[in-house]
Amino acid sequence: MNKSERINIISRILDEQYKETPVPLDHRDPFTLLIAVLLSAQCTDERVNKVTPLLFEKASDPEEMRKLSEKKIYGIIRPCGLGPQKSKAIKNLSNILVRDYEGRVPSDLIELEKLPGVGHKTASVVVSQAFNKPAFPVDTHIHRLAQRWGLTNGKNVKQTEKDLKRLFPKEDWQKLHLQIIFWGREFCQARECWGLECKICKTCYPKRKSKFKHKKP
Repeated sequence: MNKSERINIISRILDEQYKETPVPLDHRDPFTLLIAVLLSAQCTDERVNKVTPLLFEKASDPEEMRKLSEKKIYGIIRPCGLGPQKSKAIKNLSNILVRDYEGRVPSDLIELEKLPGVGHKTASVVVSQAFNKPAFPVDTHIHRLAQRWGLTNGKNVKQTEKDLKRLFPKEDWQKLHLQIIFWGREFCQARECWGLECKICKTCYPKRKSKFKHKKP
């Protein structure tokens, strides 16, 4: 089976399983999405969605958020992990948004990546889900699934992102990003499927007998 055939199979299975792709992080606008995505680093979406209502009750825009102390922010977001770094980033990026962007979250990927605590993946999620711009955010799990499914030989998420963007139509990037996340959580977990159990893995590689060995990101 060649790569083009695998791509068609993957797209078909994902479309059949996930006809709708709701954004898993609860938010009201670009700012609250930005904060939620920042908090989701090394934390589950479920936990973030329990914490953000408490935070946004205190401050739901950059002007309000910058008035909170780091200690206050930390006290709320602590269950998400990495609290000191995240609370400092939230405080500082809120100051920058008010000072340099009139309190608005920039829709430009490069501008977003300049903000404290905002890496390429976080910025990609925001431009895609808040501003509906083409982006294909790739985290470690998506990177591993792309390897299992024969879509990339990349050793890091940066190369995998380039490969996925090249293989799939731009208008499908946002949908596919979420579909792959949902599939990975439900059927092709990082430490369970190993390229042997889920429908996509078995269909794309029916003769695979041993666990797939990932190239570390």
